[in-house]
Amino acid sequence: MAGETLVRKPAWPDRIWRWVDERLGLDALSYRVPSHANNVLYTLGGITLFGILILIASGIYLTQFYHADPTQARESIEYIITTARLGDFVRNVHFWMANLVMITLLLHALRVFATGAYRPPRELNWVVGVGLFAVMLGLVFTGTVLKWDQEGWEALQHNEEIGELLGGAGIWFTSEFTTSTPILERLFIAHVAILPFVLLSILAVHLALVKYHGISSLPGHEERRPPEETDAEAAMRAEGHVHFTNHLLHIAGWGLLLTALGSLLALVVSAPLGAVIEPGEEKTKPLWMFLPLYPFEDWFGIRALLWLPIVGFAALLAVPFVDRFHSSSLRRRWVLIAAGVVVIAVLVGLAIYAQTSTPAEHVPAE
Repeated sequence: MAGETLVRKPAWPDRIWRWVDERLGLDALSYRVPSHANNVLYTLGGITLFGILILIASGIYLTQFYHADPTQARESIEYIITTARLGDFVRNVHFWMANLVMITLLLHALRVFATGAYRPPRELNWVVGVGLFAVMLGLVFTGTVLKWDQEGWEALQHNEEIGELLGGAGIWFTSEFTTSTPILERLFIAHVAILPFVLLSILAVHLALVKYHGISSLPGHEERRPPEETDAEAAMRAEGHVHFTNHLLHIAGWGLLLTALGSLLALVVSAPLGAVIEPGEEKTKPLWMFLPLYPFEDWFGIRALLWLPIVGFAALLAVPFVDRFHSSSLRRRWVLIAAGVVVIAVLVGLAIYAQTSTPAEHVPAE
């Protein structure tokens, strides 16, 4: 009729989105973040999280076939490789994604360190991040043992020796804790339940703190903001903003690229499964993330594997409280940056030395 205005119904995707948003409040994710949030260096944390989700998915599949009994663990892995549907590919993806996630995690930590993003009021988020790093190392270590090859067996012997050094406090890490359940089964439970629960709990705190404080500004920007503004607000005023949903899309895109790289590596290079266990001999070396510790074990014995990580993690935890520079500018923090570069160079040098040295006997033969 004349004078009436036709009102078109929203398209069905919009209707579905409105229905879901009314119930879950997803539109709340469309808050503003600084434009530099979409710089790849500022998406490394999200990329790491994406990789962790792939690890969880592939790990769930592998648990359907893995048998944690010491007499059958290796055979179950051989079954995964040779018989289980897509088992070999999924195992390879799990292995390579674990390595790639450790790399993106380290790069994320280096970016935070270099830009001083741990400075007040974000000190606690750095502390939480150090906890995440520790849990990820625990997951890599327990995953190595679960292979139940020569490398896994040697890793377990080191675990037991360190547990012995800790005395009563370390009995949980040894076979003496209980005779009813083999320690391999207990490490399996730690790998698939305890450590993932701790990881996801710490991640929730980490993400909540990022949301509360906002994404940190570019180095030096806080010097140009009025005191009533947060650095995130100042960054958005200076450089513009994007919506967090757009930031999530960037993270998803990079995460898919990381997964594609992990899948490509999985097709080209198989995850290692070493020789059958020969008790009483040491023939292997640890994975690359543990290699810098290996020379110290040569020089000072098994105790080095207990005290060096304690000292190293204590130093990491102290970083935001030691850095008293009043600016995150790289130019003004050059002393701290130079010290970080020296530490990295030493760690790389130790890893190269360890990789090129001859395997040595560290754990007393049984």
